[in-house]
Amino acid sequence: MNRPMEAIHLLEADPDLGGLLSDVRRTEAERELVVRTHRLPVGPWDVTRLSGASGDHIGLLILEGVLARELLVADQISAELLGPGDVVRPWQGASRSALLPVDAVWSVLSSLTVAVLDRRFAAEAARYPEITAALFDRLGERSLRLATTQAISQLTRVDRRLKALFWHLAERWGRVSGDGVVVPLALTHRILGQLVGARRPTVSTALSELAERE
Repeated sequence: MNRPMEAIHLLEADPDLGGLLSDVRRTEAERELVVRTHRLPVGPWDVTRLSGASGDHIGLLILEGVLARELLVADQISAELLGPGDVVRPWQGASRSALLPVDAVWSVLSSLTVAVLDRRFAAEAARYPEITAALFDRLGERSLRLATTQAISQLTRVDRRLKALFWHLAERWGRVSGDGVVVPLALTHRILGQLVGARRPTVSTALSELAERE
């Protein structure tokens, strides 16, 4: 990781985490839950240096930016997009069982800021099970997004998959503008292909056809 930034109050950076707290307890948590942050530049992320993380390290909470996790199975690659609110534990790695080896590759797509939810944070947050519940809610939401992306990748015709994917991404990342819903993600045709289960040339062709129809 890059050098640490200044410590921050977690609930100021991510207010939704305190949504289940009463007003009094929220005020206490806002004051007491202080975390370190790190900033990562765009490009490949070598997570091997995180392999020494202890088992009681909760993970890294994304505050800003977009992160991609690519899973390699044989000669196929699938991708997952992660952003603000998601918790990741890159040191877990992927399955390397003899039956089905899976490798994971991490890439920062836009400048990333993460909060370190380490052992010290875990001890302090133990007083606030509402925050733990909020983190579990987010894990459930991530699981649902993954299942939705998997279903999209099984639609017939790549153009249908791409349209469904764009609406799926718009639900989370979209911003309403005068020209409609804008999804401010710089995604290459390669990444789009990994999200919908198609080869890059096929994605390029399907995108051209969709543009012509519009």
